[in-house]
Amino acid sequence: MAAPSTASDGIAPVRTLAPLLLLFGLMLPVTGMVPVLSEFTAQRFAGLSQFASHFFMSINMIGALLGAPIAGLLSDRLGRRKAFAVAALALNGLTLLGIALAYRHIDSYALLLSLRLIEGFAHMSALSLLMALGADHVGRGGLGGRMGAIGAAISLGVATGAPLGGVIGGIDPAWVPLGGGLLSVALAGLGAIALQDSGGARPRLAIGEILATLRTRRALAIPLAFSFADRLTVGFIVSTLSLYLGLTLGFDARAIGGAMAAFLIPFSLLTWPAGHLSRHWDPLLMMVAGSVLYGVFLGALVFVPPDWVVGTMAAGGVIAALMYAPSLVLAAHYGGEDCRASALAAFNMAGSLGFAAGPLISSLLLAFYGQFSANPNAPVFITIGAIEVVLALAVLFIARRGRLRAHPALESR
Repeated sequence: MAAPSTASDGIAPVRTLAPLLLLFGLMLPVTGMVPVLSEFTAQRFAGLSQFASHFFMSINMIGALLGAPIAGLLSDRLGRRKAFAVAALALNGLTLLGIALAYRHIDSYALLLSLRLIEGFAHMSALSLLMALGADHVGRGGLGGRMGAIGAAISLGVATGAPLGGVIGGIDPAWVPLGGGLLSVALAGLGAIALQDSGGARPRLAIGEILATLRTRRALAIPLAFSFADRLTVGFIVSTLSLYLGLTLGFDARAIGGAMAAFLIPFSLLTWPAGHLSRHWDPLLMMVAGSVLYGVFLGALVFVPPDWVVGTMAAGGVIAALMYAPSLVLAAHYGGEDCRASALAAFNMAGSLGFAAGPLISSLLLAFYGQFSANPNAPVFITIGAIEVVLALAVLFIARRGRLRAHPALESR
């Protein structure tokens, strides 16, 4: 009678902890680049428009849109995740090193953008595969607890990267991608040693079957829609908000990093508890309630005095945790064991599309509102916040009409 408990409760720590550690490290360079955005764009290349400066963040997510489906489909088709994850980590590291070299020695914004495209491809491939590896080993906490831990590792890495990038970038902006590149190469080596593919017999479908299966799981559209909207706001935060803090409020790189950390640290610390709460509360209603409050937070942020920005950002991080963990749980649940990597890849694709759209939409809104106002920031912030609120209320309306199952029978319950 010992075998069943070994399969679920006695999972080797290295198999459960390695994906979490690698996810944490993988996310550090992502927000590490945020405090030095202006140094890599407008300050490095004179005459860049707002659109071109915003595109530095967006093109990374365009590469991610290409990487996520390729990695997810190949992983589910072949039943292997480790080899692809290690290769993606190594490629991510090499492109980050290339960005540092190009920034320092090559006067070409096009080259920087090309490297950012490849970096996004590698980063999102590694992210999707490591998330799937982590979800393969559910353990005693159930899917809610496991996806909460995965979300916490990701968000903690993002939270740590912002202030770390601010400190390092304050010394030398090139050190941010340089350090991120060396770290990612080291993570690839660690992954080659510590990662393990699931020992279970996972169904291996042809790529056409995987796509057909995902199309039949229409409820997957719920977490995908929230992923798109939430990451759109993240794209807004790391670009427009970052530039607003620096250019309008006069924050330096360290102050911007501190403001980002104030948002991300409570977000990361509360993601794991929120995942556990989704085992007992309706995860859809958690996402809806969190999104409404989050939209209000974004719209109000532009009216906050500079001295209150850090505290307000911290409150926003608390709210954001209520949305993120339930969306991860629903994406993993609806994907199922047969298509989990592809479902999580789709989740990340929707998020990447939102992240790519966020800076571009924000810059277009700035230009549009700038025709009518000398200070277009307020209507831009309000519009971005309204996107979250409208989506949440629309999903709630559809759910109440019986077109969506509001509380799926999660396997973690």
